[in-house]
Amino acid sequence: MSLFIAIVAGTIIAATPLVFAALGELVVEKSGVLNLGIEGMMLIGAVFAFWAVFAGLPMPVAILIGALSGAAASLIFGVLALTFMTNQYAAGLALAIFGGGVSAFIGRGFGSTPIPSLARLDIPFLSDIPVLGPMFFRFDPLVYLGLFMVVAVGWFLYRTKAGLILRTIGESPQSAHAIGQPVIRIRYMAVLFGGAMAGIGGAYLSVAYTPLWVENMTAGKGWIALALVVFSTWRPTRLLVGAWLFGGMTILQLQGQAFGLRVPSELLSAVPYLATIVVLVIISRNRQLLMLNFPASLAKPFRPSG
Repeated sequence: MSLFIAIVAGTIIAATPLVFAALGELVVEKSGVLNLGIEGMMLIGAVFAFWAVFAGLPMPVAILIGALSGAAASLIFGVLALTFMTNQYAAGLALAIFGGGVSAFIGRGFGSTPIPSLARLDIPFLSDIPVLGPMFFRFDPLVYLGLFMVVAVGWFLYRTKAGLILRTIGESPQSAHAIGQPVIRIRYMAVLFGGAMAGIGGAYLSVAYTPLWVENMTAGKGWIALALVVFSTWRPTRLLVGAWLFGGMTILQLQGQAFGLRVPSELLSAVPYLATIVVLVIISRNRQLLMLNFPASLAKPFRPSG
């Protein structure tokens, strides 16, 4: 039972940075913009949040700095893709490379210095429930914030007028512009939100999940977040399930290494990524499902006329 509790709790924790990053990208793509630079924004958020804690700033301030730094990085992409109308694929890839280089430069003096980890909440009564308490009610605040954001983003997209406008822009920016909606401004806001969420996801890695700085510590999680958006067919609740599946595979491969399975550790580490590829291939075969919520204007540039 203790092993089962550890696997479930570990799965939820491992999925948290993916939830933040993928939710942000989901909103960006719903506006019709494709930002491939999640990996870079997560790394920038991670290194700046770590720097803030390293410098003695309070943990909430450090997480906020991580979010703002991710948003600032996404602004670079926004200027290139939305103002200068460069190719969104190229701008996103450039941001991913830029983020990796900047984070490595800033973090070169940190080494493997540990910092105080983000404290976990001890919820009265609920934390003491046998089995359920340690499984669901002993996480740090960002885990619960991630779950809240899944609900909040779903509500925003499908229960508010602003969400309807965002989705309309993602489907037909020309129609939205014709009825007086500021398409570029709204897309900028979506891009900044996506960057802030990726920054929080990166900050979670460096101040909570593994409270130390390691170069390229995201280890491809930004690309997995992109895949999760497709896996979820642009639905927040399905995205959460996909993040939990990837998190579960990550924890299981770690448990496999701990139990000394006679399998090369490199192969076990690759299992979560291989599983993601297999799932994406299966989903891609069902084109009707894939196109169900696909934003029709995704990655297509738009310049207002008149």
